[in-house]
Amino acid sequence: MVTTLSFDAENTLWDFEKVMRHSLGLVLLELRQLVSGSHVHQLNVDTMIDIRNKVAQELQGKETNLERIRLVAFQRTLESIGIKNDALARNLCEVYLEHRFNDIELYPDVIPSFDGLASDYKIGLLSNGNSYPERCGLAGYFSFVIFSQDYGIEKPDRRIFEIVIEQAGCSANEILHVGDSLENDVGGANNAGIKSVWLNRKQAQNESGIRPDFEIAALSELMPICKQLRTMQE
Repeated sequence: MVTTLSFDAENTLWDFEKVMRHSLGLVLLELRQLVSGSHVHQLNVDTMIDIRNKVAQELQGKETNLERIRLVAFQRTLESIGIKNDALARNLCEVYLEHRFNDIELYPDVIPSFDGLASDYKIGLLSNGNSYPERCGLAGYFSFVIFSQDYGIEKPDRRIFEIVIEQAGCSANEILHVGDSLENDVGGANNAGIKSVWLNRKQAQNESGIRPDFEIAALSELMPICKQLRTMQE
């Protein structure tokens, strides 16, 4: 019987791209207020995203803490326009993180779905990101919270799903994992013997060859699946 629901965070519970771009835009405004010169206007959000991705790639296997990676990315961003100022980089990082967490807008189906499921299922969070529930309007919902950065293992590695099994205190076949990524969430869960739910909010075509146990377009469709599984198991 399914007793535990494990959820991905970014792009499952909220639009990560939206809040990231919004936060970087506010960082640019802060930078332009603090630093004069035409070179500052060479920067844009896409450039900053590219720099951060390159930094993350360079530090792969060396650094797992996402906030430290973000700080290095801001240092590199400043260096790209001829500024070496660690204090300014830390300030920009603080501005980014404040809005990155505080300005998250949960998808409208999240809270109603969690409220409906919480009485019958243990709910957990498994994320390659670093969005702490208490900073995202989700305090009190999760029985376990697992961030890849704390273990040096990222989805789809089956070992991070084995940590879910351990922390949930149940067997693999008692868990249903829900996420938006076919590779990270569905593929990872499948490889660990955990039932998978692909949350396909944008109705994308699945051309990956990875097959979820279930596919939904909204979290409101999860309750009927849970009831169906419970009926099958009774």
